[in-house]
Amino acid sequence: MSTCAVIGDIGGTNARFAIVFDQQPGWHHEQTLAVRDHPSLADALTAYLGGLSLPSAPSRAALCVACPVLGDQVALTNSPWTFSQQALRQQMGWDRLTVVNDFVGNALACPHLTAADRVSIGEGSSVAGFPVAVLGPGTGLGVALLVPTPDSHWLPVATEGGHVTLAARTDDEADILARIRADLRAKGQDDHVSAEHLLCGSGLALLHQTLSGMENALAPAEVTARALAGSDPHAQQALTLFCSFLGSVAGNLALSSGALGGVVLMGGILPRILPFFQASPFRAAFEDKGRFRSYLHDVRCDVVVHPYPALVGLRGVIG
Repeated sequence: MSTCAVIGDIGGTNARFAIVFDQQPGWHHEQTLAVRDHPSLADALTAYLGGLSLPSAPSRAALCVACPVLGDQVALTNSPWTFSQQALRQQMGWDRLTVVNDFVGNALACPHLTAADRVSIGEGSSVAGFPVAVLGPGTGLGVALLVPTPDSHWLPVATEGGHVTLAARTDDEADILARIRADLRAKGQDDHVSAEHLLCGSGLALLHQTLSGMENALAPAEVTARALAGSDPHAQQALTLFCSFLGSVAGNLALSSGALGGVVLMGGILPRILPFFQASPFRAAFEDKGRFRSYLHDVRCDVVVHPYPALVGLRGVIG
């Protein structure tokens, strides 16, 4: 009888699960559950598995989570879920549980993605033997590296690069950052603005709210819809700034990591705005590094359009 395993991509908004079978490619029984609908990861897993009819209970699992994984205890950054890896493994009856950072899961997908899974932004090519930088806005801003090893494998490196300080490249960017910091101070909050502060769904909504002066922020999807429809100049400006900031952060990451293997952009936002993104200042901001403009001009940038890259990476982890 073929044994099976659970793979899962656990974000701040959704938890996506699937089943993999030994000696079978891909995955089956994919399902997405809303994090807010379940008090814990164990509850969500129980609900998911309870709805399946499997030939045998899963014996192992590989999960990627949107937070640092530094020990047994795991606490999601943008959701209330926390869990002990050992306790979860015992509760679910698994022989083995592997937990990695969500962008480690995404990074591990890169060697397995096809040309149809990627859309290049600008010029540039990948250089063999150099690191690949992976980042992507979603509920937060994930960042990871993929480093080649001497034995022709890839070593994933989890980072918290989404929390670097966001810097301005243009006067417009400096103005918006100053306004956001001033608003944070007025509310008695820490005025540090990280990359993730603006380069995520709620960050796009904040950009629009700051530009428009609206008392209540729109939902990120509404800001995006207005920008793409051309019905709201503030939404268009917000999305343009979003792309520009992302380009600057991606360029910094490429320089600091030596990512001549390429920069890979993931997350749920960019595939939805792809034509806008292709025409945006992203690539110009990516290359706008003074004397190193030509260095970055030659670095390949791809947007991943595969809907579930983390599951691709986890499929490799589970074996």
